[in-house]
Amino acid sequence: MINHRSSSVSAPCTSLRSTRLRSSLVAIACGLVALLSLSATLGAQAEADTTTESASSAKKVNAAKASRPIPAPVSVETQHSGTFNGERIAYRALVEDVRLKRDDGKPWVSVFTTSYLRDGDGRSSARPVMFVFNGGPGSSSTWLHMGVIGPRRVEVPSDAGHPGLPPYAISDNVFSPLDVADLVFVDPPGTGFSRLVGDGKPEEVYGLREDARTVASVVREWVRAHGRWNSPIYLLGESFGTTRAAAMLPELQRGSEPVAVAGVLLISQAMDYTGSTPYVDNNYISTVTYVLTMAATAWYHGKVDRAGRTLEAFLDEVRAFAIDEYLPALFRGSSLDKASEQAIAEKLAGYLGLDVGYVLRSRLRVNSNRFVKELLRDEGLAVGRLDGRYTADEIDDISERPSFDAASSAISTAFSVAIHQHLSEQLKVKLDRPYHVSGPEVSKNWVWDRTLSKGGEPNYVNTAGDLADALSYNPTLRVLVASGYYDYATPFFDAEYTLYRHGIDMDRVTMTYYEAGHMMYVHEPSLAAVADDIRTFITSAP
Repeated sequence: MINHRSSSVSAPCTSLRSTRLRSSLVAIACGLVALLSLSATLGAQAEADTTTESASSAKKVNAAKASRPIPAPVSVETQHSGTFNGERIAYRALVEDVRLKRDDGKPWVSVFTTSYLRDGDGRSSARPVMFVFNGGPGSSSTWLHMGVIGPRRVEVPSDAGHPGLPPYAISDNVFSPLDVADLVFVDPPGTGFSRLVGDGKPEEVYGLREDARTVASVVREWVRAHGRWNSPIYLLGESFGTTRAAAMLPELQRGSEPVAVAGVLLISQAMDYTGSTPYVDNNYISTVTYVLTMAATAWYHGKVDRAGRTLEAFLDEVRAFAIDEYLPALFRGSSLDKASEQAIAEKLAGYLGLDVGYVLRSRLRVNSNRFVKELLRDEGLAVGRLDGRYTADEIDDISERPSFDAASSAISTAFSVAIHQHLSEQLKVKLDRPYHVSGPEVSKNWVWDRTLSKGGEPNYVNTAGDLADALSYNPTLRVLVASGYYDYATPFFDAEYTLYRHGIDMDRVTMTYYEAGHMMYVHEPSLAAVADDIRTFITSAP
């Protein structure tokens, strides 16, 4: 009873205490929640402030990156004279930067041009103007400037020997076409002295179509500044410069200020890369287009029987084999019977100066990148890529491919020295910036096709269609294609394959060949021949 009463009396007291305890706990919890909420709010605000500050700082950094210096305009003019094709000519050289501008008049890119303009009796606003550029992408106009087209040139051994150390001979270039045309050498953005300025962005210039649009704009602005609207306009490009030249045609010939192009000169053409990419696995087209270059190189180095026939006759035979026998065999692949495979291998080995076993182990697919190491392996030598006449004695004699290009390593320094010396001493150009023979910013930022969506299927670079369309659009446009037999960068058989398969009017195309490589003009007999072909092409205009 007592316990029961005690229980019945104490129960209300316990409930009251519990209620008070719960109220206290609730109050404490609510306080904690409020404190936590306040802390979170303050933290979020602090984070937001930090994010805003970081975003602001990032914007300032990006703005600083986007706002490049805009140097003062450059224009340096000097007077000269020289003898070209037997004619003594007075001319002036003008080094200036052509500035492309936004709608508000602010420049965004500064592109340097070096112009050689005839003075005296031959001076005329109707005289042909030839715009000249090399390739890369990322190459300045050094090679054409100091090798074949400019009024002075650097002399390197004609027999593919190494030119040694400076000083190099830099002399008047009697082969220059300055007697028949004014010359304008263009260094695209990122090369030579040319730079992005102001708010110029890499994605505006470092791509196939962006580059073509920019250089075409430079041509048009140069024409405007010099009042040469009524002059016949020629484009001369080398290597990727030929890719660019073809892509420039729609940019120049159409639009609000069309410029009719009289002629396109393609030195070592590279318009359709299908036939000049041997490094792509299973590219049977390049396997075939390089066969003639490899055969020519084997001929040059005495690895094939030359008795009783010329190089041209030998290559005609190899060309017929490549088209009529070799390509069909590659197309058949593993379905080709063993007897036919053996017969093709023996013929191919004979043309390339290789062991039949090597050809069979290659499954008939002799890769040109390996061939330049394999041809003279027994002598411990690798042949050059830009010019197969050159050789190098490499350290590793059993490697699959050369570790460097024998031709490029031989001549690059001489050309770099020559352009720097010429600009400084002859043309009196003194700038506090490097002249990039090869532009590092270009290769770092280059994107071939910015329209290709993520996950999209890539294609081979191809501007041959631009040339075909331009020939249709402009019935007076003519084309000169100059190729070196020993060129592994842009094989001459690929030039034939490209020109004949894109609907190009071949009646207006002249194709010429030289016993040298990519820069055929380092071989003096080829220099004289290509210079004469260029001059004839210009003077034979209707």
